[in-house]
Amino acid sequence: MIKNRELLEQWEKKYLKEETPDFFHNLRLFEGLYEEAHALGVFPMKDPLDGLETKIRLAKAINVSGTS
Repeated sequence: MIKNRELLEQWEKKYLKEETPDFFHNLRLFEGLYEEAHALGVFPMKDPLDGLETKIRLAKAINVSGTS
């Protein structure tokens, strides 16, 4: 349980400033997650268009133009 949120946020900001991005490490993480998803049967999708109508309807509801 986090008791001092401000201290944690300060540490995260400092860590992100000091840590340099490592492309190959990130690529290994991505490939591992992809392999896990493939093993679980999530990828490749059986029907890539499955649920597209719902996503379009939600996108239209979220992207409301105009002012309130």
